[in-house]
Amino acid sequence: MPDFVLRAMAAGYPDGFQLRPHAHDWGQLIYAAEGTMRIEAADMLWLVPPTRALWAPAGTVHAIAMKGAVAMRTIYVPVARPGALAAASHALEIGPLLREVILHIVGLRLLRADVPAHVHMADVFLDLAAAAGRLPLFVPMPRDARAARVAKALHDDPARGDDMARLAKLAGASVRTLQRLFLAETGLRFVAWRQRLRLIHAITALNGGASVTAAGAGAGYASTSAFVAAFRAQMGDTPARYLRLKEDVRR
Repeated sequence: MPDFVLRAMAAGYPDGFQLRPHAHDWGQLIYAAEGTMRIEAADMLWLVPPTRALWAPAGTVHAIAMKGAVAMRTIYVPVARPGALAAASHALEIGPLLREVILHIVGLRLLRADVPAHVHMADVFLDLAAAAGRLPLFVPMPRDARAARVAKALHDDPARGDDMARLAKLAGASVRTLQRLFLAETGLRFVAWRQRLRLIHAITALNGGASVTAAGAGAGYASTSAFVAAFRAQMGDTPARYLRLKEDVRR
C-alpha cells in the first residue's frame, strides 16, 4: 500500500487549450467543476461536462481539449487501492454529494494511509464513484484510415450534410465498405454513430451557453424537435431539464 491512498490536483485551463496524449501510473477520475472537456481515451471520444466525470484506469492514454474555461479537478487512485474502480474507462454521473466529496479531497491534495480520517474519506469517495450511474456520453472512433478520415471530417463539422455517397468518396471506399467498417470498428451502424457524434457536439454547445435551438442546429439536427427527441432518447431527459439539473449540481 502506498503512503498516499489518494492524490488530487486542481488546474485551470483556457478555452481551446489541449493536453496532448499521455498516461498515468495511477487511475484518474477527471472532472471539471466549470467548463466542458472533450477527452479522447481508449479509442473513444468522451464528453465531460460539469455533471459528469471520466474514469481512466492506470495506463490509459488520453488527450483532453477544453471547451470554455475549464476548472479541472482530478483524483488519482493507486492500482493497489482495494475497492478501486473498474478496469475500463467510463463516464459517470456526478451528483451533489459526490461533487462535494471530490472538491473536499482536491482541497486536501493528499490523503495519507496513516491518517484514519483520510482513509475513511477515500473509502467514501470510492464507494460513491463505484455506485454512480454510467452514461453514454461517448462515441467510439474507428481506426481504419478510410473510416477515420470520415470520422475526423464529421468531428470537425458535425453539421455537414454529406450523404453516404459523398462520404464514401471522401473515404476512398464504397458505401457498403464504409458502412461495414463503422459497424465492425465502432459497434454502431453509421447512422447511429453519426447521431451519437452530433449529440456530443450539441451537449458541448449547451454547456457553453448556446440555446437548445442553436445547439441542435450547430450539430446538424434538422429541427429543434429532432434534437430534443434524440437528446431524450440518449439522456433520458430534455435538454432544458438537463441544463437545470446541471445548475442545481453546481450550486
